[in-house]
This record gives sequence, structure tokens and C-alpha cells, in this order.
Amino acid sequence: MKGFKINWDALGISASLACAIHCALLPLFLQSLPIFGFNIIDNAFFEVFMICLAAAIGLYSLYHGWRKHHHRIGPLLFFSAGMIFLFAKQAWHAHQLWFLVPAVSLIVYAHYRNFRLCRIAGRCHTSGCEH
Repeated sequence: MKGFKINWDALGISASLACAIHCALLPLFLQSLPIFGFNIIDNAFFEVFMICLAAAIGLYSLYHGWRKHHHRIGPLLFFSAGMIFLFAKQAWHAHQLWFLVPAVSLIVYAHYRNFRLCRIAGRCHTSGCEH
């Protein structure tokens, strides 16, 4: 598979949106899952797993963009703020939608900004590159 590359920003955006769909839509449409033995609605383990998955993909994507392309900290700051909102959502579960919207918005913007900065900067060819 020569030439196949994973777009980590797109994967990060997808994981963030999957988390948002899980948190916002599943409780509305899939309330009958416990009848069938499935309980992913308000399942703390599943929610923490999704947050950790988004964090792992996001951190890898942003680190790669920072190290190899643009050397700017902005996307990481937006991503970190979004992750703080996700953890706040877990801590104050009764207000989860108030935390979810800014969390997903910040995380998606961080990936979008990282993607744009990577495209503008191109690729460094030396280890001491100063974009």
C-alpha cells in the first residue's frame, strides 16, 4: 500500500463527531437498547473510552502537525480546552449538553486549524526547521 496515508485530522474530527453523536442522539433514539442487553447510553466506561480515543487520535494528529509542519501551539490549546470541556461533561453529567457543544466545537476547530496550518507550511526537510 505504497502512497496510502492516514489523514489524522480527518480521523480526529470523525472521532469527535462520533462522540457528539453518541452523547446527543443516542439517548433520544435508542432508549430501548437495555431491553436487548445493550447499555451504551450513560455507560461511564464507554464514554471514557470515547474520550480517551478522541484524546489519543487528537494528540497524535496535533503533535505530528506541530513537529513536522507548522510549529504553532494554537491547535493544541484549542484541543486542550475542548478536552477540558469533555472531562467537565463527565464530572457534571446533568449539564452534559452545555459542555458537549463547546467541547466538540473546540476539538473540531483544533483539527481544522491544524489541517490548514499543515497545508500552508508544507513539509520540513531539515531537523532545525523554523517555519
